[in-house]
Amino acid sequence: MQKIKFTKMNGLGNDFVILDYNEYQKTNLSADKLALKLCNRNFGIGADGLIIVNPNTSNADISWIFYNSDGSIAQMCGNGMRCFARYVYDNKILDKKEFSVETKAGIIVPKIISDTEVCVNMGKPILIPKKIPCKAKGNLNIPYNNFLLNVVSMGNPHCIIFVEKESKKLALEYGSTIENDPLFPEKTNVEFVEILSKDEIVINVWERGCGITLACGTGACATTVAGILNGYLNNTVKANLPGGSLKIEWKGNPEDTNHNVYMTGRADYSFVGEVFCD
Repeated sequence: MQKIKFTKMNGLGNDFVILDYNEYQKTNLSADKLALKLCNRNFGIGADGLIIVNPNTSNADISWIFYNSDGSIAQMCGNGMRCFARYVYDNKILDKKEFSVETKAGIIVPKIISDTEVCVNMGKPILIPKKIPCKAKGNLNIPYNNFLLNVVSMGNPHCIIFVEKESKKLALEYGSTIENDPLFPEKTNVEFVEILSKDEIVINVWERGCGITLACGTGACATTVAGILNGYLNNTVKANLPGGSLKIEWKGNPEDTNHNVYMTGRADYSFVGEVFCD
């Protein structure tokens, strides 16, 4: 039985197991099977996702391998990217505070702001998915409720639903149903959102492949974009999630959406250790 070293980090409580690539290579498990094992909260370390630091790329300064806790691959994760950036910088894997990362969603650029904060250039929102028109406000028929949907991708799919109250209760009750609805061929993240003002929102997230999580960075970005396009929000927003708050900036508007989204928030260490793997 092989023993490998790991680091546990979290972005507003959205937690991740991080492995160096050489540690990953010590195992006999594929990355999806390893994610299932390590992310299990009863029989493993426990996490929302597994991040493997991958130096093998010619398209960016560095790359990552990212899997959700259920073993599914994720194109992008905003909270995970902040943790990844801090880990890479603190461990001197790259000797610069701003660098490019190759992901399944394209090249993402994080920047270390302080010992605890990271700003991530999340790129441009994707407003025309192949099968679901973005900003499409269609009714998804669920027993006892008809929700007005806003569909935005940040490299991964999001379904944003603005509500007046009970966003947490609604996320728990309907998140899984919407995630797995045939309307979303790749499944979707689901955000139930309460607007406090044009500058501040509350988000409760049902995350694809994870369920309820304390925070979702790409979800906060997608929600802000949807809110701005609907005229609900200003261009800089404080997004409050159960695990803490993020600052989201997007200069776009319905006539000019060709702008990058910027996300700033904490990335914190939880603990380091060793774990046995088959």
